[in-house]
Amino acid sequence: MANYVVTGTAGFIGSRVSHMLLEEGHGVIGIDNLNSAYDIRLKEWRLNQLKNYPNFTFARLDISDYKSLSAALENMDSIEAVINLAARAGVRASVEDPWVYVETNMTGTLNILELCRKHDIKKVVLASTSSLYGEHNPRPYQEDAITDKPLSPYAASKKGAEAMCYTYHYLYGIDVTVVRYFTVYGPAGRPDMSIFRFVKWISEEHPLLVYGDGYQERDFSYIDDIARGTIASLKPLGYEIINLGSDSPIVLNDVIGMIEKLTGKQALIERQPRHSADVFATWANINKAKKLLDWIPQVSFEQGVRNAIVWYQKNYDWLKDIKT
Repeated sequence: MANYVVTGTAGFIGSRVSHMLLEEGHGVIGIDNLNSAYDIRLKEWRLNQLKNYPNFTFARLDISDYKSLSAALENMDSIEAVINLAARAGVRASVEDPWVYVETNMTGTLNILELCRKHDIKKVVLASTSSLYGEHNPRPYQEDAITDKPLSPYAASKKGAEAMCYTYHYLYGIDVTVVRYFTVYGPAGRPDMSIFRFVKWISEEHPLLVYGDGYQERDFSYIDDIARGTIASLKPLGYEIINLGSDSPIVLNDVIGMIEKLTGKQALIERQPRHSADVFATWANINKAKKLLDWIPQVSFEQGVRNAIVWYQKNYDWLKDIKT
């Protein structure tokens, strides 16, 4: 069994990737700064699920702090790979505070690459985003599309991280797989994402905020499918960028209708103008993931939403206080 470093281990995707690796018997060194980008109780809940495993160790630090990250890696033996899932995410928030996105997503990635070079760690998986495709590329998005017109500092910072990964692959032979995620959802998801918000607002009969007319489309991707694809990306590939999505975009109004049906409650919708940094639609071409990773999504959208609702209801006693 191998030892893996998973950054962002208390995050939505990082915690699920860590859980799957631990279930397979691998060792996981989890790194997370437990920042307050959203309610830390969610991060603590995810982290507590991992602390039950004897082969899990945790270090609280920020990947943008080279000195602390270097000290942590000095004491880690035989690391097979680093899965860099630590990131500042969110399109709208990045417009308000772009500096923290550069620090975490670009400087943090550079720190990881430099320490992998120093410690002869041969494999890095980088989490990236469908936001890179912007508005100008035809759908479904293919990995070789032009991504030099990002619409938000978030997307721009991820573009910078991808470019730095290629540089370190070229100069030092580090094997890097960049996985571009498409609208990940499911149990224990981020409270700033639409599924968490819609489930909470509809369940609690609060007004549901929709930006735009609700006919925008998103390629919703279930958390377990995304975690499986991320782990599959640990195989040696040289340098590759790979989409991980469902290949089945869903109209936002239909998402609301699905949650209404599954909760038995009707949404009270309030509409506001669509944000200029939001794309109208996303859609992943996943042929490359099928070919290189032997990966396809397995969880239907309805089942995924049902799972998210069940988790919310089970943990309602503390989730009711989580701000979206």
